[in-house]
Amino acid sequence: MDHVVYLDAKAGELEKLVAGQKSMIVRGAAGRKLPYGRVHLADRLFFIQNNGEGLVGASGVVSGVINSEKLSEEQSRNLLELHQPELCLTADQTKRWAGKRFLVLIAVQDVCKLEPFPVDRSEYGNMDDWLPVGDIERVKR
Repeated sequence: MDHVVYLDAKAGELEKLVAGQKSMIVRGAAGRKLPYGRVHLADRLFFIQNNGEGLVGASGVVSGVINSEKLSEEQSRNLLELHQPELCLTADQTKRWAGKRFLVLIAVQDVCKLEPFPVDRSEYGNMDDWLPVGDIERVKR
């Protein structure tokens, strides 16, 4: 399965992944929402910065996934703290994700830059920052 994943441009997530400073990304919510339960080993992730450009700039392969059980605020913070060396979260990102009841931590390997290309997200609406697309060729423009 291929996924289009929006990364925090302000935090430099894409650059950190490409440089190898960061090897894990996080998503979280009050409930089990995407990508909870939908990401698996060897899935391919295609990264877009959330800066309005709308261009895939890099890809990577999922090497591990942690789908948390329902967490207390303290457990959520502790899980992020435990994985901070891989997550490399800024203070703002920690504030955003800490306290979420459900967290998904996705380890990524083989991250490489790509020749930038746009994707057609018309069937996914405007708000999602994680798009399970099946095959990237289907949405590549």
